Amino acid sequence: MKKIFKHVLVSVCLITLLVLPVLALAESSATNNLKTVGTVGNAPYQPIGQNNDLASIIGIVIQAFLGLLGVLFLVYMLYAGYNWLIAQGDEEKVTKAKDTIQRAIVGLIITIGAYAVSYWVFDRLLVGTGIIN
Repeated sequence: MKKIFKHVLVSVCLITLLVLPVLALAESSATNNLKTVGTVGNAPYQPIGQNNDLASIIGIVIQAFLGLLGVLFLVYMLYAGYNWLIAQGDEEKVTKAKDTIQRAIVGLIITIGAYAVSYWVFDRLLVGTGIIN
């Protein structure tokens, strides 16, 4: 019974994490004002997916992948923190939770490093080919 409750609780939390951003991104007067400000200035509003060139598609894919990795990092940290919380002094469980936190942080550092390198390489390629001055 305890295991089923734990699975239901985790499922409800994950569904909540997936649904709340959709509710927060609803159309409002603030987003309409931001579109107006962007259009009046030198940077017109362009929704994601308006440009169909290869560079914008790759950028969208990289952003989606990094967003997914950020969510995974958050889930691993919450999972490890929960395990540490319920360890009740058991050194084996505490060590396992610390290892999970350590692996999650190392994974985040590697991901951010890979993003920085790919951003630098694409920037150098675009500047080198004359696409961007």
